[in-house]
Amino acid sequence: MTSTRPYLIRAFYEWIADNNCTPHIVVNATLADVSVPTQYIEAGQIVLNVAANAVQGLQLGNEAIQFQARFSGIAHFIYVPIIAVLAIYARENGRGMVFAEEEDADPLPPHDKPPTLKSVDKAKKEKEGDGKGGKGKGGKPPFLTVVK
Repeated sequence: MTSTRPYLIRAFYEWIADNNCTPHIVVNATLADVSVPTQYIEAGQIVLNVAANAVQGLQLGNEAIQFQARFSGIAHFIYVPIIAVLAIYARENGRGMVFAEEEDADPLPPHDKPPTLKSVDKAKKEKEGDGKGGKGKGGKPPFLTVVK
């Protein structure tokens, strides 16, 4: 049988959005084929805002989640295999679902990542620096604490 994870992710995404909350996903950024901005990875994970007003071209597929988003004004193509999604939750209240790691997850380095978007802003920011040291809002990196 196919994995239930992509179906549950889509269901929780719709439920969170229907309740006027902001859906976030927690991603294991160490797995193969995960394409996310590396400067925002903390402890091997990254939290991504996947709300409709934060991303473009969101596709919640059976094999992967992909979309375009801006980080510090720089456009990025995000590609997350479904197996790399560790949780989906509402930012406002933390309600959602945590997934167990699957045994067939491949922790090898990525080999053929999908293409990334190039931006004029990117070259300018790399030359000048963004002044935040790759950190989130207020100079502090975003984080998620799992409470059991």
